[in-house]
Amino acid sequence: MSTVIDPADIEFTAIRAQGPGGQNVNKVSCAVHARFDIGASSLPEPVKTRLLALRDSRITDAGVLVIKAQASRSLEQNKEDALRRLQALVDAAADVPPPRRPTRPTRASQRRRLDAKARSGQVKALRGKVLD
Repeated sequence: MSTVIDPADIEFTAIRAQGPGGQNVNKVSCAVHARFDIGASSLPEPVKTRLLALRDSRITDAGVLVIKAQASRSLEQNKEDALRRLQALVDAAADVPPPRRPTRPTRASQRRRLDAKARSGQVKALRGKVLD
């Protein structure tokens, strides 16, 4: 399910890119910080809740998602990359996880567990003092 992100909810900031690139990197701000305030966005409430529950390092304590894009030497391409990554994250949060159905251990697995416990108990019982 694709959730539409309102472009007005995203704030772009041009920053200097890191890494190699020589003089061009030092004088041109072509990397992008895309800031997306999850709480103030127009996303549905369940999607906001799941986004905040991701515990992603890119989400600040204030609930702002910061994505840094600097793969390209072009500002526009970096903006598109940041938008793509943001959309992928929102789409992943929009998918409702299936409810967990509780299962019971099989009789054979219970038997194996009890046998292993009995064996380890016997080994530990042999560790006692030796009486002559």
